[in-house]
Amino acid sequence: MIKEGFSPQRAVKEETILADLVVIGGGLAGVCCALTAARAGIKVVLVQDRPVLGGNSSSEVRLWILGATSHMGNNNRWAREGGTIDELLTENMYRNKEGNPVIFDTILLEKVNSEPNITLLLNTAVYEVNKKNDREISQVQGFCSQNSTRYVLQAPLFCDSSGDGIVAFQAGASFRMGAEPAEEFGELFAPDVEDYGELLGHSLYFHTKDVGQAVPFVAPAYALKDINKLARWRSYQLQDHGCRLWWVEYGGRLDTVHQSEEIKWELWKVVYGIWDFVKNSGEYPDAANLTLEWVGMIPGKRESRRFEGDYMLIQQDVVEQREHYDAVATGGWSLDLHPADGVYSDKRPCNQWHSKGVYQIPYRCYYSKDINNLFLAGRIISASHVAFASSRVMATCAHGAQAVGMAAVLASQNNWLPRDLSQPERIGLLQQALNKSGQGIPRVAPSVPGNLMKEAQLTANGELVLNEIPFNGPWMDLAYSSAQLLPLEAGQHYAFRIKVKAVKATTLKVAFRTSSKVQNYTPDITLEEQEFQVAVGEQELAIQLNTSLDVDQYAFLCFMANPDVAIRASETRLTGVLSVFNKFNKAVSNYGKQEPPPNIGMEAFEFWVPIRRPAGHNIACLLYTSPSPRDRG
Repeated sequence: MIKEGFSPQRAVKEETILADLVVIGGGLAGVCCALTAARAGIKVVLVQDRPVLGGNSSSEVRLWILGATSHMGNNNRWAREGGTIDELLTENMYRNKEGNPVIFDTILLEKVNSEPNITLLLNTAVYEVNKKNDREISQVQGFCSQNSTRYVLQAPLFCDSSGDGIVAFQAGASFRMGAEPAEEFGELFAPDVEDYGELLGHSLYFHTKDVGQAVPFVAPAYALKDINKLARWRSYQLQDHGCRLWWVEYGGRLDTVHQSEEIKWELWKVVYGIWDFVKNSGEYPDAANLTLEWVGMIPGKRESRRFEGDYMLIQQDVVEQREHYDAVATGGWSLDLHPADGVYSDKRPCNQWHSKGVYQIPYRCYYSKDINNLFLAGRIISASHVAFASSRVMATCAHGAQAVGMAAVLASQNNWLPRDLSQPERIGLLQQALNKSGQGIPRVAPSVPGNLMKEAQLTANGELVLNEIPFNGPWMDLAYSSAQLLPLEAGQHYAFRIKVKAVKATTLKVAFRTSSKVQNYTPDITLEEQEFQVAVGEQELAIQLNTSLDVDQYAFLCFMANPDVAIRASETRLTGVLSVFNKFNKAVSNYGKQEPPPNIGMEAFEFWVPIRRPAGHNIACLLYTSPSPRDRG
């Protein structure tokens, strides 16, 4: 037994841990940063103040992991983030195709726990920062509530991926909270803060379950009584649960750091008020057998502090897809701002405006301009409020955090500080290390010294010449415009043969389109249009193009909507060949065409998106090159 007499004061157990890098925050950004760094050979401490990893993607919050592909809702084809985050998502798809967030917890914990170079501290909140001097952190201190231990964590390098930036804040790093005026960076999408607000709120989700018999519900006393206070409560449908309730949002008018508990309580009031109305108002008779299976204990937080680096990402970087010499990550989610009043607002629940393609994020956004040995990762990176509206989503945060992990390795090996790597003569080392590890960076080609692939001789037993997408699939109605996305060569004049079927004599319009930027998949340039008279029944059409491409790139052979016509599809799937459709996807503000109001700095264009398999067949065709129009004449 332990028996101890009175003492005027006692100290908790204390443990000091030395490392090369301390990562504070175990969301997807922190996890990917830690794994990347540890696998490359340095000692990492990963500190997480929750019992599980994953942050907003964990079983505690249950948010979908969003990124550049925008749930296949924008034109960013093949934009999946690579490297460590791709590994995690692929493993999750293999083990957990049902999307169980508890299983995803286990995958993240397994990956981190299996890495010998990582010391993982769960349930440990960092609460104090100690500095060697004004510009350099020497150690941080954290407390674990489960083992009553204070940890003193010492390292030459630190990464703050904590969401609210607890380390960067205490270290004195420059930060912003709220929206910049439009004049500061020339951002036309900057909100009117008096009317719209300047912070995004928190969201809280719930899940329901049909138990096969009637279940009564007695609401807690704190549940919202007057459901009509919620401007959007009628948005709720019985089949909605989890992330489909993202609009249950609140807190953008409050301090989203220090008033998070108040925000959580308000969201609990809203959730239980909605459910009380559903169960007891009589307006939802089909809800009789439904019960609440899960309600979030902590809300998903969107926005709080953003810290300043040597570069600040702004709206124009996203929309114009500006190129940066020090690009280390990619983004592609929309500029997605929400009204600060959230569920109480009568405005649209979000304003999502997409770019025509993916954009680069420079390395200079990923370290503090003030604290010499502090990296930034996750949603707190150096970005304006408007640009943050895109860079804040988890897959984008994770992609950038991988770059931080690799930068920490190079800094540790060379005795550099984070800023030292930003020099033009050094940044290539980081970019190529990332490329080598599978984290592709848009328009930064792999060029690793000593790469044996450059000297290798490749032979093949055969080759695929794309001259046919077989006519072995179903007929596909042209209820909406449909296109075949094809990789085509410059200078060639192509011809196609397709099969169509019409229920009455009509006209079919065909367009040949491409993208104004070779790296995009937005068909905003029409090279030519043709019209074909279609008779009743099945027939073959010959399409002879008169124009050619200036560079090798993807092009769209578009068949414009006509409900009286069906086109023959193919069961054959070919890597890099895809059908796309001018369809709606309201979940990501895709209404077929983006038509922004004037003077917000966004572009109008059409969305052409794939359909998830097993649907989304390729359009069957014969494809061949033909003489130029001059030669044909």
